[in-house]
Amino acid sequence: MELQKAIDIYNEKKKLSLAMNHALGVLSYDNETAAPKNSYMGLANTFGVISEMEYKSKVNAEYFDVVDTLIANKEQLDPILKREAEEEEHSLKVMRSIPMEEYVEFTEMLSKAHTAWVEAKNESDFSKASPFLEKIVAYSKRVASLVSPGMDPYDFWLNEYEKGLSTAVLDAFFKRIREALVPIIKRISEKGELFRTDFMNEKCPIELQRKLSDYIMEVMHINRDDCSIGETEHPFTTHFNKHDVRITTHYHEDSVVSNMYSVIHEGGHALYELNTGDELIGSTIASGTSMSIHESQSRFFENIIGRSEEFCELIFPKIKELFPVQFDGVTARDFYLAVNKAEPSLIRTEADELTYSLHIMIRYELEKKMMRGEIEVKDVPKEWNRLYKEYLGVDVPDDRNGVLQDMHWFGGMLGYFPSYALGSAYGAQMLHHMKKELDFSSLVRENRLDVIIGWLTERIYKYGMLLGPNEIIMNTCGEPFDPDYYVNYLTEKMTDIYGL
Repeated sequence: MELQKAIDIYNEKKKLSLAMNHALGVLSYDNETAAPKNSYMGLANTFGVISEMEYKSKVNAEYFDVVDTLIANKEQLDPILKREAEEEEHSLKVMRSIPMEEYVEFTEMLSKAHTAWVEAKNESDFSKASPFLEKIVAYSKRVASLVSPGMDPYDFWLNEYEKGLSTAVLDAFFKRIREALVPIIKRISEKGELFRTDFMNEKCPIELQRKLSDYIMEVMHINRDDCSIGETEHPFTTHFNKHDVRITTHYHEDSVVSNMYSVIHEGGHALYELNTGDELIGSTIASGTSMSIHESQSRFFENIIGRSEEFCELIFPKIKELFPVQFDGVTARDFYLAVNKAEPSLIRTEADELTYSLHIMIRYELEKKMMRGEIEVKDVPKEWNRLYKEYLGVDVPDDRNGVLQDMHWFGGMLGYFPSYALGSAYGAQMLHHMKKELDFSSLVRENRLDVIIGWLTERIYKYGMLLGPNEIIMNTCGEPFDPDYYVNYLTEKMTDIYGL
């Protein structure tokens, strides 16, 4: 096919694909935030129809020729179209390997799986959602076998979320983290209670918590004309373009901190999408380059900034203003120590920085076992509970606070969880190099996060997917990824807090 013809056809197909993905994304967001419980029955059909349209649009001889022509001539393309073509070649390889009936059926099933997960979590009954997880595991394994026969299926999906990632890489990473952090966790547990946390579970009216969310987004320089906030069972961020980013949170009357850090975490995701380059608008690469790089930003804002003493001092007057009775007699220092208390816990999203990666390790081990057929889905709760006892020393009381606490598996995201731990480690390395150029502490204390966001934009955000994850690390840090920065960051912080 002549190159210009291929470019013209590709651009037309791209417009259709972006529009369909936008429509599916809005429907999915609505399903998780505002739609009535039984809406999933009609929604599944709509998802199926649109996914079939997308499949037929791309899985055909003409479009194969289009993408092949672009790849064969990619050095003649501008940088954006070149990266688009490379990404499209890979996604098309995956899509064309799957029979259309299976592709459509899986898309329909996922919309039902989310509803089943919500119901199962509310009733604390894994059996109500396990049939969907069985189908998700089976489909994930089948896709891996069709696209990359002979490859470990879990390695296939890890690589889909982070290019170059494998169990070999993660086994080494988690081994380093576990050996370094477990002794620190033990030393802290031997210290006993050193500071007060009684105010952490005071009941705070949800309407006032919503005002705190607005304030936090203002401090984070999130443009509310481009970014909204909704409410859902499990907080997430979605985006359709840099002028339509949507974060969500979940309010708990007896845990204002839970919502606050959800907003900061999702706000970190939002800042990435809101600051992609204008030249990427309308392209398929106007988004974060990988899940781990994306999580590096959410975790950077949630923990490195959000749990810093400077940030706690910055926002604490607003907390006192909104909740004067609940935080009566509490100081900013009290608050800082409380939100950094390190102790084993049940819930990943509310875990402290030190023990957080152990939560991820548990999910990583379970995903490996499910994908390799070493454990049946029906036995996952039992193994989950066993690992929580072994890794964190806590007893899991029920499915709601155990295996059903996260939505990811029921959204088909097997292989995503390691992104959180890797992202946390990436963020610590980024902080080290940021501090060589910026007075990080003063900027946070003086409510000048815009300077920090500008630094990150120039090295990460503006590139979207133009640069891969390893290139982003080099661009930001000037060196390859090194988990020791993460170990050192946590060691120094916990040593300061606990006097180790």
